[in-house]
Amino acid sequence: MPDTAPQPARAACRPPGRASTVLERAEDAARGDRTMHNVIMISPGFPAEMPHFARGLKSVGASVLGVGDTPLAALDPLARASLDAYLQVQNLWDEVATVNAVRERVRGQQIDRVECLWEPGMVLAARIREALGVKGLNVEQTIPFRDKVRMKEVLEQAGVRIPRFGRARTVAEARSVAAHTGFPLIVKPVDGAGSADTYTCRTALELDEALARTKHVPEMTIEEFIEGEEFTFDTVCSEGEILFENVGWYRPKPLVARLNDWISPQCICLRDLDTPDIQKGRALGREVLRALGFQSGFSHMEWFLTPKGEAVFGEIGARAPGARLVHMMNYAYDIDIFVGWAEAVCHGRISQERSRKYNSAMIFKRASGPGKIITRREGLESLLGRYGEFVCNLELVGIGEPRRDSKQVLVGDGWIACRHPDLATTVEMADAFGSELRFYAD
Repeated sequence: MPDTAPQPARAACRPPGRASTVLERAEDAARGDRTMHNVIMISPGFPAEMPHFARGLKSVGASVLGVGDTPLAALDPLARASLDAYLQVQNLWDEVATVNAVRERVRGQQIDRVECLWEPGMVLAARIREALGVKGLNVEQTIPFRDKVRMKEVLEQAGVRIPRFGRARTVAEARSVAAHTGFPLIVKPVDGAGSADTYTCRTALELDEALARTKHVPEMTIEEFIEGEEFTFDTVCSEGEILFENVGWYRPKPLVARLNDWISPQCICLRDLDTPDIQKGRALGREVLRALGFQSGFSHMEWFLTPKGEAVFGEIGARAPGARLVHMMNYAYDIDIFVGWAEAVCHGRISQERSRKYNSAMIFKRASGPGKIITRREGLESLLGRYGEFVCNLELVGIGEPRRDSKQVLVGDGWIACRHPDLATTVEMADAFGSELRFYAD
C-alpha cells in the first residue's frame, strides 16, 4: 500500500530517545577545563551541520563570534542560540572587506581560534588568522587543501600514491594532460567540493563533451580514473595528534550516484577499522596529514581501494564532511562529535569515550517521475516493521511537498539512518531501504 501521510522528522544529530543523554554526557565530559576561548566562526548557520558545530563551541565554554552575510534573524535558531555575538558583513566572499570588518570588530580583544568548516570559506578563515595573528592554517598552508592540483603536487613530492594528474585552463591543455594520464580519466574543478561539475571520460570524445559542459569553470584538474571501492578517512586532530577517526564506505562511488538519478546513494561508517584493507587507508591518511602539515580540527579525506588491494589517495579537505556524515559518526560511536571537535580545538582533547559500537548507514532517497511534487510513497511501513528498532533517523519529504533537485541537494527527498553492530546486517538494511522505499512525483 502506498504511504500517504508524511512521517515526522527525528533529531538528526543523536539517536532518538537518547538525545539528552548523549548531549549531557558529552558536555559533562568537556567541563573539566572551562578556560574561556574567544572563537570566530565563519558561516555559523550554513551549511546544515554548522549550527551543531556552533553549539559544540558554546558547550565547551567558548565565546563565539559568528561572521556571515545572512541577517542574524534569518540564522538557524540553534546557531543564534550558540553565538555570543554576530558580525553581518555585506558579502562574505569579499575577502578584503570581510577581513577588515572582522579586524575592526575585535580590535583590542584576544582571539584564540578562527574556525570554518565549510569548503568555500577556508581561505577566508586563513586570511583572518593571518590578519589577527591567530594560530592555525595560514593561507599558504590552506591552498593545498583547496587547489586539487597543488594538493597532489605536495603529496607527490612526499611520495604518496596519487593518481596521475594535471591542470588545464584550455581545451588544448586538457587534451595534453589527458595524453599524460591516459583514459579513463576524471575531469573536475580545481577548487571544487563533492562531485559537482565532475565527469568520468573513457574516450577523447567524452572528454570533449565534458569540457563543453564545464566551460563556466575557469580551471580544471584532469586525473587518472582509479577503479575500485571509495572510502573516507575522517579525523579530529589537536596539534597533530589524531583524537578521533572514522572510515566511511561509499556505496556506490559519489560520482556514479550523481550521474544516475535512480540510485539511492549510501555511506556506511564502519565499526571495524582494523581489517587489513582499511588499515591501508588509515595509514595513507596519516601520511597525507603529515605531508600537508595538518594540525588541529576536522579533516575529510577520500581514498580508493583498488581490486589489487592498493590504497590510492583521492582528495582531502581541512574541514568536516557534509551530507550528514558527521551525524553518522555520532550514531556509530554513540557520542556527540560536534562537541568533541569543539573540545579538541579549544582544549586539546576529547573527553567522551570513543569506542566504535555500531556500523551506521545513511541512505538518501530520490523521487521517480516527471512531476515537481511528491505524490506518493511506497514501502516505508513494511521496512519499519522489519528494521524499525535499528532506525535512528528518518527525515523524508512529505506527501504534497516539492521534490528536491538531487544535483543541488545531496540529501535528495529525504534520508534514513540505521545502525547495527554487524556489518552484513547493516548492509542488508541499507540495501532494503535503498531498493524497497520508493518516492513518486507523478
